[in-house]
Amino acid sequence: MKKIAIIQSNYMPWKGYFDIINMVDVFVFHDDLQYTKNDWRNRNMIKTPRGPEWLTIPCGTNEKRLICEVALTDHSWQKEHWNKICLNYSHAEHFNRYKEFFEKIYLDTTWQNLSELNQHMIKTISADILGIKTVFDDSRRYNLTHKKAERVLELLEKAGATEYLSGPAAKDYLKDDDFIAKSIKLSWMDYSDYPEYSQLFPPFAHTVSIIDLVFNEGPDAVKYMKSFGQIPTL
Repeated sequence: MKKIAIIQSNYMPWKGYFDIINMVDVFVFHDDLQYTKNDWRNRNMIKTPRGPEWLTIPCGTNEKRLICEVALTDHSWQKEHWNKICLNYSHAEHFNRYKEFFEKIYLDTTWQNLSELNQHMIKTISADILGIKTVFDDSRRYNLTHKKAERVLELLEKAGATEYLSGPAAKDYLKDDDFIAKSIKLSWMDYSDYPEYSQLFPPFAHTVSIIDLVFNEGPDAVKYMKSFGQIPTL
């Protein structure tokens, strides 16, 4: 049995992204897809006294490239993003616990490629902070030829999946019958009913980066995520 999820890499994703990772045996980065600007690929939100605000990596306006082809040529964003994170989270209870971890990502490496940055950040947060044991894979290894739903099925077959965990947005184009024909179980992620945690700058906002949860709850962050089975009764 092999349960798989397939998602494009995002910039410091929210907690739900990491829940999907923790719910499967293999998580496949799907970065040989069309890059879309003003999307989660190169930006995410942090909490500030003014509410949630975007941190955006400058990637230019060219949309005729794959996510894995997006070069990062303006590196000023790295220090700018880190300074904004420090400004808004320095008083979070567990900021100092993880300060060095994130400082290395932002200041010790000059990132040349968006996909490489995203995948590195996701993998290291998963393993080193959340303790996730899921195996990571990359769709580029499989030399895919199909598009849309057929591409997902092609990838799942080549990766040896017996079950596919998908985000709810794919309900528009994924059909149960197609998966039944391939003997692959189709399951859907449910992002509803997450509990609130001790977040700075009320009112509470769920859709911010995982770093918000980590800086505020530290080792207890997993208690506020569905996949760990520890969500407290409120």
